[in-house]
Amino acid sequence: MPKLLAILFAFLLGASAGSGAAGTLHEAALFRAAAEGDAALIREFLARGAPVDPRDAEGRTPLLVATHANRVEAARALIEAGADVNARDAIHDSPYLYAGARGHLEILELTLAHGADLSSTNRFGGTALIPAAERGHVGTVRRLIEAGVDVDHVNRLGWTALLEAILLGDGGPRQQQIVDLLIAAGADVNLPDGEGISPLAHARRMGFAAIAARLAEAGAR
Repeated sequence: MPKLLAILFAFLLGASAGSGAAGTLHEAALFRAAAEGDAALIREFLARGAPVDPRDAEGRTPLLVATHANRVEAARALIEAGADVNARDAIHDSPYLYAGARGHLEILELTLAHGADLSSTNRFGGTALIPAAERGHVGTVRRLIEAGVDVDHVNRLGWTALLEAILLGDGGPRQQQIVDLLIAAGADVNLPDGEGISPLAHARRMGFAAIAARLAEAGAR
């Protein structure tokens, strides 16, 4: 509570200063409220004229800061006020892409309902589906498939979501479920990496017998 009172005091102090100083204080307070998840304070700042999509030194908006911390209600307040769910920071992350990659499913749902660009890509040239598959976020993978993300998109490493689920996963139950979801969604089980090595060959090389069996059953060679 003391932190939030200090933020509010800074905001009110800024409102009585010159417009440039006030704007700077408003923005700093908004970023702090987003990081701490204070949706009520965010709405108060926005009602008093704070911009919804200012940028910090790393190019992040308050919505991306809230997404980093998985502050669902803060993200909701910002999105409902018109925050851009596709605004990218200096390393090409957006609230939509970051929520997908990190498995922040509730925020992902908010971004999908407010104009998320399903074809947008991260700094590796991958859609949100690819890192979600790599990190074993089963629910997120399912939701992104339902939303219509291209299951066979190839990133700059030459990998699809299926390949990343194998190459960067542990072969365990979550990766097995993700492979099942991708196969059911029509992923090309024979689409190789940039060196021509197939998903099945990688699964066998890594000793992922359960995944290799799923791929073979789906027609992988």
